[in-house]
Amino acid sequence: MLLLRIIGGLAAIGTVAAIAVVIGIFVWLQSLHVGLPSEQTLADYEPPVTTRVHAGTGELLAEFARERRLFVPDAAIPAVVKQAFISAEDKNFYDHGGLDYRGIARAALRFIPDKLQGNSLEGGSTITQQVAKNMLLTADQRFERKAKEAIVAQRMEKAFSKEHILELYLNEIYLGNRSYGVAAAALNYFGKPLSALEPHEAAYLATLAKAPANYRPTVYEDRAIARRNWILGRMHEDGYLTDEELETARAQPLGASLAPPLGAREDAGQYFAEEVRRRVADLYGSEALYDGGLSIRTTLDPEMQRMARLAFRMHLVEYDRRHGYRGPISTLALPNDLAERLPVEGEASSEAPFIWQVALEDEQTRLYKDRKAAADLDPWELAVVLSVADQSAEIGLLDGQRGRLPLDQLTWAREFGSIDSRGPQITRAGQVLSAGDVVYVEALSEAREDFALYQIPAVNGGLVAMDPHTGRVLAMVGGFSFDLSEFNRATQAWRQPGSTFKPFVYATALENGYTPSSIVLDAPFVAPSLGNSWWKPGNYVAGRFYGESTLRLGIEKSRNTMTARLAQDIGIGRIIDTAETFGVSERLPRELAISLGAGETTLMRITTAYAQFVNGGRRIEPILIDRVQNRYGETIYAWDQRSCFDCDAEAWTGQGEPVLADDREYVIDPRTAFQMVSILEGVIDRGTGARIKSQIDGDYPLAGKTGTTDDYHDAWFVGFSPDLAVGVYVGYDTPQSLGQGEGGSNVAAPIFGEFMARVLPKRDVVPFRAPSGIRLVRVNAKTGKPAQSGDPNVILEAFKAEDNVYGANRFATDSDPSLQGRADESISDDLGGIY
Repeated sequence: MLLLRIIGGLAAIGTVAAIAVVIGIFVWLQSLHVGLPSEQTLADYEPPVTTRVHAGTGELLAEFARERRLFVPDAAIPAVVKQAFISAEDKNFYDHGGLDYRGIARAALRFIPDKLQGNSLEGGSTITQQVAKNMLLTADQRFERKAKEAIVAQRMEKAFSKEHILELYLNEIYLGNRSYGVAAAALNYFGKPLSALEPHEAAYLATLAKAPANYRPTVYEDRAIARRNWILGRMHEDGYLTDEELETARAQPLGASLAPPLGAREDAGQYFAEEVRRRVADLYGSEALYDGGLSIRTTLDPEMQRMARLAFRMHLVEYDRRHGYRGPISTLALPNDLAERLPVEGEASSEAPFIWQVALEDEQTRLYKDRKAAADLDPWELAVVLSVADQSAEIGLLDGQRGRLPLDQLTWAREFGSIDSRGPQITRAGQVLSAGDVVYVEALSEAREDFALYQIPAVNGGLVAMDPHTGRVLAMVGGFSFDLSEFNRATQAWRQPGSTFKPFVYATALENGYTPSSIVLDAPFVAPSLGNSWWKPGNYVAGRFYGESTLRLGIEKSRNTMTARLAQDIGIGRIIDTAETFGVSERLPRELAISLGAGETTLMRITTAYAQFVNGGRRIEPILIDRVQNRYGETIYAWDQRSCFDCDAEAWTGQGEPVLADDREYVIDPRTAFQMVSILEGVIDRGTGARIKSQIDGDYPLAGKTGTTDDYHDAWFVGFSPDLAVGVYVGYDTPQSLGQGEGGSNVAAPIFGEFMARVLPKRDVVPFRAPSGIRLVRVNAKTGKPAQSGDPNVILEAFKAEDNVYGANRFATDSDPSLQGRADESISDDLGGIY
C-alpha cells in the first residue's frame, strides 16, 4: 500500500513536472515571438544589387558593388536552376510547411556526436529556414536561434507562395567569389546569363550552396566535380533528368573559372571605368553606385580602347628605351644550388617549387604592394636572373620555367646616365644584368624559350579619342598602368600645351580679317612681360628666322616669333576669348606668352577643342556616359535630351529615319573652322607632323598639330580625321626634360600615327567637309599668291567668299628690312612650343 502511494506520488509529481515543462516550453516559445523580425519585410525585399557598366557596344566594362549580386524575378529563373538547388538542399520543398521533421530528427541524432567531435552542427534546414536565417536572423548555432528560425519559417510559408520564397533564396544565397544569388554566380563562374546554363552548370552552382570555399574551381576541381555529379544523380532520382541527360551532364568538364575582381573587366578599360565611377558617385552618391543596381551605358568602343592602349604603350616604351636602362626593379639573394626545391608536406619533391621561385613569388607580392610592379602589364611577366654569360642570361619565371635573354635583346639597355646621355654600347650580357636581378620580360614566341628585356617607363602621359560630332569619348588612356598609378593624365593633369595652342591664335586671326595667305613677319621679337622683364621668344633652331611667311606656313612649320607677332597684332584679349569659347581653359594668364602655349589645359579639354574645328565649329562637351537606368530599368539620366517625335514606331514600314534637331551652338564661323582644318591638314602633309604619313598604309585625310613646351618638358599631338578626334600627351609627372629633340613630332606624333594606322582601315573614308561660302583656290604654297602657270609647290587654299584672293594681305610685318630673314624650307624639324 505504501509502495502504491509512493508510486502514485511520484507519478503525480512527474505529471506536474511534465505539465510544468510543457508550460515552460510553451512560455519560452511564446517569448521567442517577442521581438522576432516580421516576415512582411520580405514582401518588398530589395537587396543591394551590383551596378554594371557597359561599353557603347553593350559589352560589360565594369562592375561596382560591395557584393556581387543581381536580382532576378522567379519567372526569369530557369527550371533547371530551381531543380538543381531543390534536389541538393530540400527535395521536399514543395510539400512541407517550412520544416522538414525528418531532417530535424536526423540533426538531433547527430547533435551529441558532432558536439563531441567538434564538428559543425547539422541543421536539417529547409530552404525556407535558410531564407529566414540568412535574411532575418543570425547564423549562430544555438537552440534559441534554431527555434526562432523554425517559427519564422512557418510564418513565411503562411505569408508567401513557394515561388516567392524560392525567389528570395536563389537571389540571396552566397555562392563564393563575392557572388550573391544565382544570376551573379552564373556570370562570375561561367560568363553566362542564367537562361544559358546547362544542367551540369546549374548543378555546380548548387554545389556551392554547401560551402563555397570547399568547391573553389581553381583549387578543388576534382572535389567540385564529385559533388556536382552527386547532385546530378539526385536530380535524376527526383525525375528532373532522364538517363541520357544524366550521362551527358556527368561527362562534362567542370568548365568553371573565377571572374576578375570587381571593377574594370579588362585592364585596357581601367582608367575609363574609374572616370565613370567618379562621375556616377558625384551624381548619385556612393550608396546608389555600390548598392543601387544601376545600369550604366557608356560611350566606350572596346576595340578602339585596346588599340589606343597598345599604341600608347608601344611608343612610350620605345621613347623610354632611347634613354637607356635604369637597372633592375629589385634584387634577390639566390641559393647556391638553383635546383634546390622547397620541401612541401604531401607534395612530391619533383613537384615542389624551387627556392628561387618561392622568393620571386614573395618579391612579386611586395612589389605589387609598393606599386613598383603591377598585374596589368601583360604580356610582360616578372623574372629573376639566375645566371649571366657573355651572350645571354638565364632567367627563372614565376611558374618555375626557365628561359633565356639573348644579347640581341639587351643591346638597347645601355646604362642611363642622364636624360641626354647613356653608357657604352652593350657587347656582353653582364654589362646589363647580374644574378638575382628581378626584371620584366616578354616571351618572343609561344615556345617561351627566348625573352626580351623590358622596363616600366619613367615617363607617362595619356590618349583620348572621341567622336567630334557628338563628343562621345570612344577611348581613353590615362597612363601606362592603372595598377601603378590611378591618376588619370587625360582628365586630371593640367599641363602647358605648347604649340598645340597656336591654332586658337590663328583661328582668332582668321576671324579678324586675316586669310590663310596673309603675310606675317618671322623675325626677332621683343615684348614687355611681367614685372620689368622682357619676353624674347625664339624659334626651334636658335637664331634662325624665316622672314615673311604666310599664316599657313606659321602653323605648318610651327613658327614661334611670327606667332607672337601675330598675337600682339590681334590682341591677347581676343585670343583668350577664343580659347575660353572653345573650352581650352578658363584660367589663362593675360600675357603674350600664352600664344605659344604658356597657359595650362588638360588633354581632354584640348582634344575637345580641336574636335570643334573638324565638326564645323559646333560646341560639344566630352561625354563618357550615355544613359543611366535604375534597378527597375527606368532611365534616370540621359545625355541626349532632344525630343524625337517619330521615334516611337512599333515597326519599320518603309518610313525614313527620324530627323533630330541639331541644337548645338556655333563657337566659331564654320568657314573659319574649315580653314583651320585645311591648314592643320598641311601640318601632316608638309609640316611638323609629316612623319605620321609614313606610319599609315593608305591615303586618309588627316590633320593636327604638334606641341612641345619649354626645354622639352611636354610633348603633344592633337589631330583628327573627318570623324575621329585624337589627342596625345607625354611628359613626366614631376615636370622635367624629355631630352634634347624629344618634342611633339618625335614622342607624341608616333603614338597618334600608330593609333590611326590601326583604327582608320576599319572606318569609312570620307573627305573633310567644307561648308558653303568657301572657295578653294590654287596658290603658291610659299607666297600664298594665286598660282601662275609653271609654279612649283602649288596647293589648294581655302578662302572665304569675301576674302581678297588676288592680293595677299600683309599684316604684322616689320618695316626694317634687316629683320627680314630668308625662308629656309629645307628645315623640317618639329618647331615645338615655348623657346
